[in-house]
Amino acid sequence: MNMIYMLIGVSILLALIFLVAFFWASKSGQHDDTYTPGLRILFDDEVKPGIEKSDEDHI
Repeated sequence: MNMIYMLIGVSILLALIFLVAFFWASKSGQHDDTYTPGLRILFDDEVKPGIEKSDEDHI
């Protein structure tokens, strides 16, 4: 029975740690821009002059 009390206490402590981490991420601006990352895949990357992409580079 003592093991159940310990597991409940550890799970509550772990849940509180994750809750604090979520609030810290929200306060630091982690969740400010949720729209742009979804659109980023639609645009091509800029190619630097003199560097050509080819399939030979990926072998």
